[in-house]
Amino acid sequence: MEPTMYLPIGLGLIVIGAGLGIGKFAAAAAESIARQPEAADKITGAVNLPLFLLEGVAILAEVFAFLMLVL
Repeated sequence: MEPTMYLPIGLGLIVIGAGLGIGKFAAAAAESIARQPEAADKITGAVNLPLFLLEGVAILAEVFAFLMLVL
């Protein structure tokens, strides 16, 4: 098998992993806001940074996987 066959599999795994992580963060935030609605602003602020970092890591992983194919 050629290395180009593994690129779609790797990209798919990256997207699935990022989706699972973002889903867990969002579910935990929704549950905690449902328990304490008055703290919604603090919870949202505390969850946004890890969500953005997780999305950035997923994008970088996709770029690196594609660069491994090109280079």
